[in-house]
Amino acid sequence: MVAVKGTDRIVGVVGVVWGGLSAEREISRLTGEAVCSALEMRGYPVRSIRVESDGAWIAQVQKTDVVFIALHGKFGEDGAMQGVLETLGIPYTGSEILASALAMNKPMTKRVWQTHGLPTPQWEIIEKDAEWQLATLSYPVVVKPIAEGSSVGVNIVRCEAMLEPALRQTFRYDAACLVEAYIPGKEVTVGILDEKALGAMEVVAKGEFHSYAVKYTPGREEFLMPAPLPSSQYEQVLGLAQQAHRVLGCSGYSRIDTRVSPTGEIFLIELNSLPGLMALSYLPRIAAHAGLTYEDLVETILQQATLHIQREVI
Repeated sequence: MVAVKGTDRIVGVVGVVWGGLSAEREISRLTGEAVCSALEMRGYPVRSIRVESDGAWIAQVQKTDVVFIALHGKFGEDGAMQGVLETLGIPYTGSEILASALAMNKPMTKRVWQTHGLPTPQWEIIEKDAEWQLATLSYPVVVKPIAEGSSVGVNIVRCEAMLEPALRQTFRYDAACLVEAYIPGKEVTVGILDEKALGAMEVVAKGEFHSYAVKYTPGREEFLMPAPLPSSQYEQVLGLAQQAHRVLGCSGYSRIDTRVSPTGEIFLIELNSLPGLMALSYLPRIAAHAGLTYEDLVETILQQATLHIQREVI
């Protein structure tokens, strides 16, 4: 059970920024709507702010006292929004600039994890203007954009004939892509809140893998909470997730995706520094199993920004 601190309330307006410029704009809208509703239910004065390329949102943000970042993908989750808010002197939820940038860039995430001896699948990078073939890996592999979320542009490639079509799709989002060894087994995701692991959940896709369509279509995923693992392995997954969060310098909350192989090996796949908070999202499900209502979860995330304000005042 994670206790929600109900006494240190933010005085002023909470700006919830959503939308953005990435391929995850629609998911961000749904997250933003849900967060606004939760905060309003708890009595916070909320300003819903849609982020567009024209920059008009900046003037709206300047009329708030703290920002709840409900953005996903590029410009929201990669340190760019965090940099703008720090320049404006406005506290915000989630990780700071460097951790956000590292977590959004999948190769950089893996380099940090490998430096600290944390397990992640073997990988390589293929650039759009280079030769489109595997250098070190064997099939099957997973092809994904370097800096997108929600499984946008992700494909499992099982043979050489499938590689070029998968790369063409991925290059719609990035000029380079990450190619990762495919790990068979269980997809287990861990929620982190207030620097602690809330729990681990297995997500079973009703399809080949957890594609964008599978993730955001009701009924196409099955959720097993807690993840059906031996107790020692379950604790190992939680511990690795906490380390993955810590060594990247993340703060507040995150969600870490792992794969548990049939032989029991655990691999870190990626870290989401601003995980989705809509109805179908994984983190709220994990939080609910830990005893937190959706409103508790959102308020706890916001109160971490509150503590940042209090440190500044002191």
